[in-house]
Amino acid sequence: MEVGSIEREIYVDAPPETVFEVLSTPEHIREWWGGAETDLTPTPGSVAEISWGRGTADEHIGPLTVVEADPPRLFSFRWTYDEGAEAATATNSLLVTFELVPSDAGTLLRLTETGFRENGWEAAVLEAAYDDHVTGWDLYVPAIAAYVARLVATP
Repeated sequence: MEVGSIEREIYVDAPPETVFEVLSTPEHIREWWGGAETDLTPTPGSVAEISWGRGTADEHIGPLTVVEADPPRLFSFRWTYDEGAEAATATNSLLVTFELVPSDAGTLLRLTETGFRENGWEAAVLEAAYDDHVTGWDLYVPAIAAYVARLVATP
């Protein structure tokens, strides 16, 4: 199994400005990313917390660091690193990049997630993390397009 990177591409029927806002603001992130709660600010270098299921047995909370925010064309962050780490780096975290390309009246959204091999995880941990993220992005990338469609359809 190749566990180098995850790539997804989807057409979103809205302009890049709208898609960028949906990808980078807490109130929208909650809607497409499985109820994720975050205090994210789309500013390079800002560190935020992202959580799912807070206060439940399935609670998952972790840090997230914004790497690049270039509205409306690019948004990237590092995540999946130990909260005790001094900073998110290429050797201790995963890099998620959303590239937004104008296409007709909408946006071609390209997601890339890299860094799986660079973390130094043992093979079983690496494969489990990769499989988990593949499953997640298979669900959440289409959810972005569906949420944006509902958002722009609301008067």
